[in-house]
Amino acid sequence: MKPVRWGVISTARIGWEKVLPGMIKSKDIEILAISSRDEKLAKRWAKKLGIPKAYGSYEAMLADPEIEAVYNPLPNHLHVPLTLAAARAGKHVLCEKPVAMNAAEAEQLRGAPPGILIAEAFMVRHHPQWREARKRAQSGALGEVRAIQCFFSYFLLDPNNVRNRADIGGGGILDIGCYPTVVARYIFGAEPKRVVSLVERDPQMRTDRLASAIVDFGEGKRLDFTISTQLVVHQRVDICGTKGRIEVQIPFNAPQGKATRILFDKGQKLGGAAARKIAIAPSDQYKLQGEAFGRAVRGIEPLGWGVEDAICQMRVLDAIFRSAETGRWEDV
Repeated sequence: MKPVRWGVISTARIGWEKVLPGMIKSKDIEILAISSRDEKLAKRWAKKLGIPKAYGSYEAMLADPEIEAVYNPLPNHLHVPLTLAAARAGKHVLCEKPVAMNAAEAEQLRGAPPGILIAEAFMVRHHPQWREARKRAQSGALGEVRAIQCFFSYFLLDPNNVRNRADIGGGGILDIGCYPTVVARYIFGAEPKRVVSLVERDPQMRTDRLASAIVDFGEGKRLDFTISTQLVVHQRVDICGTKGRIEVQIPFNAPQGKATRILFDKGQKLGGAAARKIAIAPSDQYKLQGEAFGRAVRGIEPLGWGVEDAICQMRVLDAIFRSAETGRWEDV
């Protein structure tokens, strides 16, 4: 297909470190411009990444008629305002997760002009290891899938880092708690009914630094997870059914362009001693995500997940926060 011409809002680290290097690999993607409120910074990153155009304001880039789609990796509190600004300028938008600060804010995205595509950038849904996990889970290979368990943590104490600034949407639930919820929705193919959670906050930064939740999907299906911004780096996902389980070993930060593997275990021996290793060919989930969005822009295939999906996702996170305050189950 004709490559989709992209512009990038901001020089955020997730962009230049992960997403853009992946997208640049694709023949179906042309990163045409990058913008920043600091023109020198925009020019510096444009030169480093080989991007032809650099803009000293977001508005100037959005006015560029050559740009068809925009990637928005701004801090969380700017996701909705700049996504709507881009949409009103006629650009399709791939917005970093979480798409908004809460579900009510996410609902504003319904006001985008007709024909404009907006998607939340959950790259994991495009990685072959997750596609394989879902195929096996939904095929009956695990029996009846009833439980998904996740752990996701990193250690970050810098109070100036955007992920530690409560006023602009920092904290663990919005940053990484969104991943267990989105993969559970992806695997179960359903929406949660209710949530109960326990959240501990950093006494100085006031961000949620340790959170656990049980997410009830009904019909005996549940997700339980723990995430933290102040624990040793660790990731793990187990998808458990009545006849077997799948372990996704590097579930969220799969190495770009490299092979991965998942484990398929029927439980004959404890400790996974009889688990079968399933090799997943080398891939780049950010490249695949950008290509899928581009195919939707070109009308080749429909957008897999759009605004309504992002609103549903935010409703789950809202319920997690409410439950932490009330100490009881909260409906999604």
